[in-house]
Amino acid sequence: MITNLKLKNFTVFRDLEIDFSRKINVIIGENGTGKSHLLKAAYAMCSEARQFDGQKDVQSEDIASALTTKFIRLFLPIEDKLGKLRKHGVAESASVVVEVIPERGLTLSFHTNSKTFAVQNKKEYELYSYSPVFIPTKEVLSFMKGFNSLYEKYGLSFDQTYQDICLLLDLPEIRPETLQEKSKWAMTEIEKVCGGRFVFYGGGKVTFKTENAEYSANAMAEGFRKAGMLSRLLETGAIQPGVSGPLFWDEPEANLNPKLMKLLVEILLELSRNGQQIILATHDYVLLKWLDLLMDKGKADSIRYHVLYQGNDGVEIDSADRYQDLDVNSITETYGKLYDHEIERALGRKET
Repeated sequence: MITNLKLKNFTVFRDLEIDFSRKINVIIGENGTGKSHLLKAAYAMCSEARQFDGQKDVQSEDIASALTTKFIRLFLPIEDKLGKLRKHGVAESASVVVEVIPERGLTLSFHTNSKTFAVQNKKEYELYSYSPVFIPTKEVLSFMKGFNSLYEKYGLSFDQTYQDICLLLDLPEIRPETLQEKSKWAMTEIEKVCGGRFVFYGGGKVTFKTENAEYSANAMAEGFRKAGMLSRLLETGAIQPGVSGPLFWDEPEANLNPKLMKLLVEILLELSRNGQQIILATHDYVLLKWLDLLMDKGKADSIRYHVLYQGNDGVEIDSADRYQDLDVNSITETYGKLYDHEIERALGRKET
């Protein structure tokens, strides 16, 4: 679980700090405000410590090297140079600071000409062993077959979130008796909506089965493939509330029919109620409203909204625990203008 992230002079961020809810976090903002960058930075900082699990005397240089590679593979800077991730036009060095549960953290810094991160502070970071999941914007079931080997061999121009998710989807399913009840419920609901289930044979081969037939995964709607990814991650235990690390999801609404949003939100809320931290970025008004309408404080639900916006000194952040308390919200403002325009047009037609 991640509790705090600080980004200084990093990509579009001059000086940004975000405190995460232990349950659901929603990142909102116009294009170019760094939503995906924020998710990737948090994901990178949560993902690399686990490779040191069980090792003794882990050195700062080892951590710096691993995270340098991860950041380059996630952000794909020009010429694979770490220094290209430093905000343009600033004099100071850049830094990334993370705090994770329980009371562990790490501070990294770099300059324009840095080839690797420098570790400024290490607070038992290597003991953090919870594995996060990052679901990227594009679904991957349609190109999983052979993707991992091609990615390593030819350096495909996909950021590493796509390789990471393909590897997780190709894991074997965990024993049915170890599946949590809410995971079983979510998988069943997704199967009902899709009219069948996606079956994974290993090596990236995926099909879709109904009661009477079997089809190529590519024959299914993209929205169903995205829902199938979530179901598979539950089936393998990659997402296991209370056990796995944070779930990062970039634009879960992509390719989903708005009619599926309510079920998606219901699943996310149930997972969070059982100990799953969720951090997602969205542009979707329907998703936001279902989150706002379905949260139940009687069930200890917690949703923290974080709006990124262009301020006087770069991208700034406004956070609130209630959707209606956000001071800046371009999504609501846009839908409000659309509604006002519709009313004006209707009134104009009435007058004529």
